Amino acid sequence: GGIVSTVTATRAASEAELLEGALARVDALIAEGACTVEIKSGYGLDIDTELRMLRAARAVAGARAVRVRTSFLGAHATPPEYKDRADAYIDEVAIPALRAAHEAGLADAVDGFCEGIAFAPEQIARVFDVARELGLPVKLHAEQLSNLGGAKLAASYGALSADHIEYVDESGVAAMADAGTVAVILPGAFYTIRETQAPPIETLRRYGVPMALATDCNPGSSPLTSLLLTLNMGCTLFRLTPEEALRGVTANAARALGLEDVGSIAPGQRAELAVWDVQSPAELAYRIGFNPLHTRIFGELT
Repeated sequence: GGIVSTVTATRAASEAELLEGALARVDALIAEGACTVEIKSGYGLDIDTELRMLRAARAVAGARAVRVRTSFLGAHATPPEYKDRADAYIDEVAIPALRAAHEAGLADAVDGFCEGIAFAPEQIARVFDVARELGLPVKLHAEQLSNLGGAKLAASYGALSADHIEYVDESGVAAMADAGTVAVILPGAFYTIRETQAPPIETLRRYGVPMALATDCNPGSSPLTSLLLTLNMGCTLFRLTPEEALRGVTANAARALGLEDVGSIAPGQRAELAVWDVQSPAELAYRIGFNPLHTRIFGELT
């Protein structure tokens, strides 16, 4: 089960099959107004399959009217052939795959999973050192199940974002604030794994940490392809205000991806917009199973 079962299926899939699966999920997001999506690797855990995933991700942008940002997530888990040899996996697979992805122009950012069931901070740091050498921004799955200091680690590298962060402490939040690191809140995973500790929303507010919201769409812990339901979950599970939730899927989401030309309506911004048939923006976070999308604009009407 979990990541490993998905790795087996992913390794067996062709690039065309990976693209077909990705397009079905992207279509669901587009149907609710999404104009930019982030697609990560991390389910190949060998060099060839990690690169195949990223090539399929790049192909999505050629097949749909959507912007795609790719994140290399080679440090996601240790595959069965490297059981109890995480250091060797980092040195022999994750780092060489990262270098190959960069050389091929396949990675916009580098991600990792810092957790007891994944990789220690020291192991993630080795990957991030290479990312910095290559000039790639980083982000991190941090403090989802425990506090290993992942948020502080991410902040020390000037990370675009630290994601999940249910177990982050105040010092981690302070480090994120100082670094300008976005907190990406993922209610779909919180709901699916029946987590009971919510992210420290009030502490994030107090320190002025920007909060983004995302689906965290993945087969193991968040099979969620509805950004509208994500808005609702952010408000109902974590008590975000509707304004915070909407900012979380627009301006702050763009910031978490390192994008400066989308996420707001202003002169000079790209015309990537969703027009809604609602009386108040709060309706987007309030109603469940409701899609009032009137028009989606991606440079032109779509």
